[in-house]
Amino acid sequence: MCAVSGLGTQGSCVSPWCNSSSKRMWDLVGAAILVMLCSVPMVVVAFAVKLTSRGPILFRQRRPGRGGREFTILKFRTMKASKTPAGPVLTRAQDPRLTWMGRYLRKWKLDELPQLFNILRGEMSFVGPRPQPTRLWKEPSIRDLAAVVLSVRPGITSETTLRFRNEESVLAPLSSEEVEEVYLRTLMPLKLRMEKEYLAGASFASDCKVILRTFGRIIMPANEHDDKLARELSRGTTVLQYRADLSTTHEPFALNQARAVRARGEEEAASERSSPGLAEGVRGGL
Repeated sequence: MCAVSGLGTQGSCVSPWCNSSSKRMWDLVGAAILVMLCSVPMVVVAFAVKLTSRGPILFRQRRPGRGGREFTILKFRTMKASKTPAGPVLTRAQDPRLTWMGRYLRKWKLDELPQLFNILRGEMSFVGPRPQPTRLWKEPSIRDLAAVVLSVRPGITSETTLRFRNEESVLAPLSSEEVEEVYLRTLMPLKLRMEKEYLAGASFASDCKVILRTFGRIIMPANEHDDKLARELSRGTTVLQYRADLSTTHEPFALNQARAVRARGEEEAASERSSPGLAEGVRGGL
């Protein structure tokens, strides 16, 4: 087990390739070439976003990057513009906040194209853990995993991203109040463990394989019920009996998990109210 002290320390948990100058050079050259090749498509998408809904062309959000330092991630806007943030930071399938153009852009991952500029600025890489919204990193239970994952540049794609391609469908049955809580307690820890496992053995060859598989998934999407996702969920979740039958809906998983998480939170709150002194003593001992 790696000893991690702070977000900037990863010890032997991360392959030397992940933070090497060779990987950075590969990212720079690749991003520069793709910006030139995709300049016309990006202009077309920008006009489409502007003409089909009110609001800015780009979506900007602060997210933790390498060393926990925040940067502004860039995407083509896929949601309806709002003066005040509404709803969870996570998106579900058929989310009412999405524009019709946004659904199309997300399906073909065209909304991610502006992140090529994040790569050029040194904030992201082609392959690395997907950057999560800042408030999702505040869960104490993921602190050790976060120290490893945030020791490298986040990426546009990753092995975990490929396995969780249908994540929005898994979260779809949840209400807007439940989705973040369930994600934090179940999916995010599982994804971080998978990211940590990949980072330990990452190499130029493995990164190339992930990139090629990503293009393959975009061109030929997998079955809507991703079998790898189902297996990982059923193996990583102990609170419920998740049905891995790919012909069934993910609703039992999502709803049962929401109820379990909410019940556990209510029990903890009730316990603290009944014995506040004991609760404070335990915290102090930790």
